[in-house]
Amino acid sequence: MTTGGQAQIGNVDLVKQLNGAAVYRLIDQQGPISRIQIAELSQLAPASVTKITRQLIERGLIKEVDQQASTGGRRAISIVTETRGFQAIGVRLGRYDATLTLFDLSARALEERHYPLPERRQDALEIALLAAIEDFISHCQRKIRELIAISVILPGLVDPESGVVRYMPHIEVDDWPLVEKLEQRFGFACFVGHDIRSLALAEHYFGATRDCEDSILVRVHRGTGAGILSGGQIFIGRNGNVGEIGHIQVDPLGERCHCGNFGCLETIAANAAIEQRVRQLLSQGYQSRLDPDNCRIQDICRAANRGDPLASEVLEQVGRHLGKAIAIAINLFNPQKVVIAGEVMEAEKILLPAIDRCVNTQVLEAFRRNLPVVRSHLDDRSAIGAFALVKRAMLNGALLQRLLEE
Repeated sequence: MTTGGQAQIGNVDLVKQLNGAAVYRLIDQQGPISRIQIAELSQLAPASVTKITRQLIERGLIKEVDQQASTGGRRAISIVTETRGFQAIGVRLGRYDATLTLFDLSARALEERHYPLPERRQDALEIALLAAIEDFISHCQRKIRELIAISVILPGLVDPESGVVRYMPHIEVDDWPLVEKLEQRFGFACFVGHDIRSLALAEHYFGATRDCEDSILVRVHRGTGAGILSGGQIFIGRNGNVGEIGHIQVDPLGERCHCGNFGCLETIAANAAIEQRVRQLLSQGYQSRLDPDNCRIQDICRAANRGDPLASEVLEQVGRHLGKAIAIAINLFNPQKVVIAGEVMEAEKILLPAIDRCVNTQVLEAFRRNLPVVRSHLDDRSAIGAFALVKRAMLNGALLQRLLEE
């Protein structure tokens, strides 16, 4: 009897969360919108919509604005989301540092700071990260009205359900319960996610893929990874991780990868690999405006854009190999759009045509028809992927319901 009662209570809570989320999503995505329109689109009873919107207004999460034009009878009042009264902190945890950004609920960056985090042990990194967040909150105090969440994105393997970090490429972690540690320290809702998959979600909410539900984002940085969205949701594997496009073998006779295989995409299409390839060719006597002391990825892209033959050839080769791997991913997932991110996109006029040639020759015709391959809109916003996890929790009702119950 007790078990049945608990299940019933759980079901009621879930229905309350889902209904609240349905109403909030419509206001967020289609506002200004009237209560009548919300009821029609959500298929909720008008009384339920009225009750939910009243709760949201009282909590300050939505507001009434100018009345809509009358279609006969009493004019309907429009509703929009209220974004200025709530803030969240997004953290992009890198290999040696962290970028912390204060966002309002419209994804507008209010403040940003960078913190060096050279610690190589899990316990030391945790202490330094929590101290950085604490310092950032103190620094932003005048801009914070109500802080509702902290979200961290990082490279590695993350269990999105438990908030436990299973693996990071630069330090050894032992099932690091990062969400638990953050919530114990700060008391807010906290989220942890993979950096590239979170960036793919951010592109869907705020960037290049707002107009589609199914997309692939590929980012070239220290490694090469992908984020796949299906039905507007991050596609994840059985342990919460998927999209290791950098470990597709594109050259069986190529360099050995850190994963143990040979010729992985990451051995060719990653910043360090590109820089190493240019230095190698320079040492062999190839002519270029570049020199071994100025071979950062930014220098290589600038040289290619100015017509340097060595830089152009290296980046075109990168584009061809990226194109091979992207073509495989397109044939598997049939996306509506492909987004490329990373510093290498400074040379997009060389890179994108090379990718397009592979897509046009290696992808099924039905899959490649009307398939844009475009540059990321958000790659310069370091912590925006972290905020995307907060936005998702508002739209699916998890964070929204927590705010309504406080």
